[in-house]
Amino acid sequence: MPVITLEAGQMDKNQKESLIAELTRVASDILKISPDAFVVLLKENPYDNVGVGGKSLEKVLKSK
Repeated sequence: MPVITLEAGQMDKNQKESLIAELTRVASDILKISPDAFVVLLKENPYDNVGVGGKSLEKVLKSK
C-alpha cells in the first residue's frame, strides 16, 4: 500500500480534498497502481511552528 505524506501549513477543507484527489490520481497514473491502493496523509503545521529565513512563518506571512 503506497503512502503519500505531505507536510504543509494550515489548509482549508477544499484544499485538503483537492490535494488528496490529485496526489492520488497523479501517483496512480505514474506508478500504474489502482487509486484504491493509496493512502494520503496530510500533516498541517501551525505557522508559528515553521521557520523560514530565521523567522516564524507566522511573522513572515504577516509582514507581506
